[in-house]
Amino acid sequence: MSELLLDVGQMRDPEARIERTFAAGVLPTDPTICLVTAPVALDVAVRKDRMQFRLVGHVRTAIGLTCSRCLERFEMPVAEAFDVLYLPHTPAGTAEERMVEDDDLSTAFYEDNVIDLGQLMQEQCYLAVPMKPLCQEGCRGLCPDCGTNLNTATCHCERTWVDPRLAVLEQLRKDK
Repeated sequence: MSELLLDVGQMRDPEARIERTFAAGVLPTDPTICLVTAPVALDVAVRKDRMQFRLVGHVRTAIGLTCSRCLERFEMPVAEAFDVLYLPHTPAGTAEERMVEDDDLSTAFYEDNVIDLGQLMQEQCYLAVPMKPLCQEGCRGLCPDCGTNLNTATCHCERTWVDPRLAVLEQLRKDK
């Protein structure tokens, strides 16, 4: 786990470059959201300004997702760029000080002179997950009646829908 931690207390130069590759299983992710299925390549420039550290770089890997239409597992490549400012962690102030500003979305905090690169890479993987993951652009999904995956098989279910509010009118038409 220590390989995922960056000790900024040891950093003497104003800038450093980190290029590391981590095994897929090292990165903790929630399997209900995504699974990291390939090694994670991290390329980052660390810029030091007193107690602030700006990390600018890229994360490259592949994640396993579940298609929101057909429920099949598929793999999606991830190539996310990031620019995050790390500040020393301080106790929370007043409610006004805790309001989220636009700049706060690219700000994170570190404690004990250690930046957690695992958390940074995990966030980038989560940000890469689309709102509705699809295994392919034209995914046909599942049959709503029998549950057949329409990408791999066809079903013979009747797919004509009749508005139940108009059933009375349909009955009148049949009676005549």
